[in-house]
Amino acid sequence: MSEETHRRSFEREFKISAVKLVMESGKSVKTIATELGISDNTLFNWKKKYLQDAKNAFPGKGHMKPEEEELRKKDREIARLKMERDILKKAIAYFTKVPE
Repeated sequence: MSEETHRRSFEREFKISAVKLVMESGKSVKTIATELGISDNTLFNWKKKYLQDAKNAFPGKGHMKPEEEELRKKDREIARLKMERDILKKAIAYFTKVPE
């Protein structure tokens, strides 16, 4: 039990090729998965992701789909604008304060 569990990772091209093999060969997911040395559940999930969005499937580690990247940029911009607004509110309150 002291062994670390190591997860295998596969290149995008390999995943796409495996999915296309399933779709074009007429063989079952289980048969192709066995031939490739991967679990049939893994291949089934790859196929599902590919069919949902073939162009943006399997973006890789640290990469996002274009829509997700755009959303992330907008979230950062919103956070920056809120911070600037809060700073301006504090500055206005400070400079409009009546001296005692």
